[in-house]
Amino acid sequence: MEVPDQNTMERGFFIGLLLSPFAVCAQEPYFPPLVGNTWETVDPASLGWCTYSIPPLLELLDDNGTKAFILLKDGRIAMEHYFGTFTQDSSWYWASAGKSLTAFLVGMAQEDGLIDINTPSSDYLGTGWTSLTPAQEEAITVRHQLTMTTGLDDSNDPDCTTPECLTYLATPGTRWSYHNAPYTLLDGVIEGATGQDLNNYLFSNLTLRTGITGLYVQAGYNNVFVSKARSAARFGLLAMNGGTWNTTPILGDPAYFAAMTTPSQALNPAYGYLWWLNGDDGFMVPGVQFLFPGSFMPHAPLGSYNAMGKNGQFINVVPQQGLVLVRMGNAPGDGAMVPFLFNDAIWEKLNDVLCSGTGVAGMQAPTMQLYPNPADEHVSIRWEAGIGSGSITVYDALGRVVHTASVHAGRIELDLHGTTPGVYSIHLHTSAGSSVQRFVKE
Repeated sequence: MEVPDQNTMERGFFIGLLLSPFAVCAQEPYFPPLVGNTWETVDPASLGWCTYSIPPLLELLDDNGTKAFILLKDGRIAMEHYFGTFTQDSSWYWASAGKSLTAFLVGMAQEDGLIDINTPSSDYLGTGWTSLTPAQEEAITVRHQLTMTTGLDDSNDPDCTTPECLTYLATPGTRWSYHNAPYTLLDGVIEGATGQDLNNYLFSNLTLRTGITGLYVQAGYNNVFVSKARSAARFGLLAMNGGTWNTTPILGDPAYFAAMTTPSQALNPAYGYLWWLNGDDGFMVPGVQFLFPGSFMPHAPLGSYNAMGKNGQFINVVPQQGLVLVRMGNAPGDGAMVPFLFNDAIWEKLNDVLCSGTGVAGMQAPTMQLYPNPADEHVSIRWEAGIGSGSITVYDALGRVVHTASVHAGRIELDLHGTTPGVYSIHLHTSAGSSVQRFVKE
């Protein structure tokens, strides 16, 4: 095992049924027994899926270091594949996908009356957990830790949790930044509030009630959650059902669950309480103080909420379609701290399996062709004529904009001189819909 350095029902599938852009609708979910390996399966062919598209999806996963892939449909296993020597009984790290689990535990502790996320973090961590003045430290709340808006300076070692590393940069709530240290200290908030070790609290309050097994393991400053792939799928199923396991409320506070899985602040609309939200109002990425337009996963369903971590640890939850996607494995090679592009590439292939359109919000996307690919000094982009005007935006693997252009015809050529070799994503937005393609600059 490798360890790296680091609904509400109202929001659940009933409303999702009305809003779903695809034909893959959710039904009453199945829940596996709390112990053992029994888990009902469903044949993708019986769902009317395009099963001939499964091999290209598996090839993409295998070619990009995947160790485990699970797809649940209404709680039943529709696809489960392990690669190499990895098996159903192998354990793997969640990396930052574990943040979403921590947010869930905080909500459980608040429901039990042990935490109030609107109170200062120092109520649970003690005073002096930062190098700030007492007044500055008192202004940081647990909610700020959950939303990545503490205002603490992340420019040095973003993992370091000692007071010397936690210095003032901005007023809490005024700056969004993907800062690991304040998140990691939520573990101390839980322990300070509950009087229990983090793993003991998880076991007694979550494992015994849902069958989600695993442990937080310390790696440097970080506590990294490690489990089998099916435990990740169980957590996704629990989240898909709004915090209720079968008929047992595990996180029974609908207000907290809704806040956790909807935009938690105005700075980054793609972020809830430590969950990534696939919407169309823009998104920020780790390490960059810029709001990018559109969705960070154009091929994935809008409205999904996602636990996402380093090297491609994904738990994608799509209540409106009754889907949970789990991917564990090594880095896919797109170079990003949270590899949005690879997760989106999985959905691009998965849409073929689901016999779904691949445009944003389920619109029929204009066909876009790139050549040559891989490219050297130029890349030509073509699409159908008559789709109307629009724009093209090119992003690098870190989500940074490297080129924008207005489009009025069916072809444009991009000059790649001076562009760093790597993987790039081209987003075409027109009145007829949107499309995304990737190319490699050699």
